[in-house]
Amino acid sequence: MTLDDIKGRINHVLWETDVASLPQWQSWLIRMARITQATSRDIASGLPTLRAMGLVYTTLLSLVPLLAVSFSVLKGFGVHNQFEPLMLSMLEPLGEQGVEITNKVIDFVDNVNVKVLGTLSLIFLIYTVVSLLTKIEQALNHTWRIRESRVLVQRISEYISVVMIGPVLIFTAIGLTASISNSAVANALASMESLGTVIRFGSALASFLLIIAAITFIYLAVPNKKVKLKSALVGAVVATILWKLTGWVFSAFVAGSTNYSAIYSGFAVLIIFMIWLYLSWLILLIGASVSFYHQHPERTSSRQQILRLSSRLREKIGLMVMLRVGQSFYNDTEKLTEHKLALNLDIATEALQLVVDALKHNGLLSESCDKKRVYMPGKPLDHITVQEIWNAVRSAQESTHLNPRNLSSDTSVDELIDSINQSIDNTVGKQTLLDLVARSKS
Repeated sequence: MTLDDIKGRINHVLWETDVASLPQWQSWLIRMARITQATSRDIASGLPTLRAMGLVYTTLLSLVPLLAVSFSVLKGFGVHNQFEPLMLSMLEPLGEQGVEITNKVIDFVDNVNVKVLGTLSLIFLIYTVVSLLTKIEQALNHTWRIRESRVLVQRISEYISVVMIGPVLIFTAIGLTASISNSAVANALASMESLGTVIRFGSALASFLLIIAAITFIYLAVPNKKVKLKSALVGAVVATILWKLTGWVFSAFVAGSTNYSAIYSGFAVLIIFMIWLYLSWLILLIGASVSFYHQHPERTSSRQQILRLSSRLREKIGLMVMLRVGQSFYNDTEKLTEHKLALNLDIATEALQLVVDALKHNGLLSESCDKKRVYMPGKPLDHITVQEIWNAVRSAQESTHLNPRNLSSDTSVDELIDSINQSIDNTVGKQTLLDLVARSKS
């Protein structure tokens, strides 16, 4: 049996098996395998790694201002004493360099006095914080296939809640955990040989759960989309496990590398810190990808990744979109959202949007303004001709600078195109969308 045969069998089991007919445990395994393959496909595309690199640069610029703002809030709630232990825990894989970086960052933060900053300095401080959170939102929005970011006012208000409420909740939980662990009762129980192991395990488990809670909060709050708690939790668990495993490997790498200081001298600490930041952001994006595919299992298929549409595929999708929307209004059935329409046609929402944008631009399709956006015909069904739909889709993504009218041509080519268009006109005639809907099967 060749390698191609093995791959073929694996793909057959993964993508052609009806998971609904399988026992629950087998169905779960196949779904997890599909999510794993889809996430690996995203990583192989290179975009998550590029976005992780961009986040490293933004983090270096925004780290101290972000921590200064958060530290000021934490100080007001009296939980700022847990700030340094958390940073040491986050940078533990860096070994002694982690301690050095933590001390320098804490010194920087202590020296930042928000009260004495001028107006411009304060604006810059806020800008750098918003800039970092904007980059994080854009990265997670891309993972979730969201094209629209929050408006500026909504962005600032929600970012403030993330910066202020998030750290307070996390550090309060850490403070409570530390207080319980250091209590007299806990110390007495820890001294017992039988219970000491249990308490240490419980402490490690509490730390693990706190990281999961923090990442879940990010997945729920940052993307400009309603993320299901279960999906965010699944992605957070995967990201936390990867982060812990990567931390152990990275710690061993740092401990075993003795020549990096000789090569990079004083820059060694910064370079190691940047590598760890890159890995941490990449893991966060991988977890977000797992969360996305868990919430949208239909998007794991390779077919859902096809975004380049041929002309005849655009034409058929355009007719099918208008037909389905027309049917929903003609028969007074459930109205279609973008997600439901993509499921109905079994294509990616990004590919669907290419055609929908052309139809909306030509006034043939519109979208409701309520929270649950549904598609509606742009005009009465008997006022929308099939010819209009055809022309709208064929002219998609044309511009005033590049279209058939201003492209250099030849008389013979123009005559041939005119003949083809005339044939289409004769075939379509004066058919309307209402005629198409009336003849179709719901």
